[in-house]
Amino acid sequence: MTDAVLVQHAQAGGLAAFEELVTRYERRVYSLAYRMLANAHDAEDVTQQTFISAVEHLPEFRGEASFYTWLMRIASHAGLKIIRKRQGLPTESLEIPHPEFIATWKESPARLAQQHETGQLIETALGELDEKHRLVFLLRDVEGLSVKETAEATGLTEANVKVRLLRARLQLREKLTEAFGDPATRIWPHAHA
Repeated sequence: MTDAVLVQHAQAGGLAAFEELVTRYERRVYSLAYRMLANAHDAEDVTQQTFISAVEHLPEFRGEASFYTWLMRIASHAGLKIIRKRQGLPTESLEIPHPEFIATWKESPARLAQQHETGQLIETALGELDEKHRLVFLLRDVEGLSVKETAEATGLTEANVKVRLLRARLQLREKLTEAFGDPATRIWPHAHA
C-alpha cells in the first residue's frame, strides 16, 4: 500500500494504517535524529516525539508534500529543539572554508565504499560537522529530500540550504581526503603563489 493510501486510512481512524507508517519510517527517523544529535537517548526521544506529533496533527496533513517529507520536517524540528536546549546556534559566517588538504585519493570511491571502516569514518566526519550543516546534509544528501523540501523541513530559505549544503560537503570532503588522500599527491594551500 502506498503512503497516501495509508495516510487516508489513518486519517479515517485506522490505527493499523498508522502503525504501518510508523514501521515504515521509524528507523529512518531514528537515524536522522541520531546523526543530528549523536546521542541514542535523545534520538529515541525525537523519534517518539515525531510520531506523537504526527498522529496528533495527522488530520491537518493535506498531502501538499509527501508524508515522508512531512515526517522529516517534524523530526528535524524536534531535533532542533534539543540542539537549541543544549546550546544556542552560533551566527553563521559568509566565508566559505578553504580546504587545507587536497590530494588524489589512493583508491577509487567505489572501492572505499565497500569497506566497513569507511562507514565509520563517514559517521565520524558527519559527527564533526556543525549541527546546522549536518542537518541540511542529512536531509538533502542522505534522506534525498529536494532543496525545496529541505528548506521547508528546516525553515530556511532555499539559498541558505544551498550554502549550508556546500559548506557541509566541503568539510566532509576535506575530512575524508585527510583519511583517504595519497600524501604523495598532496597539494599544499597557496603553493601556487
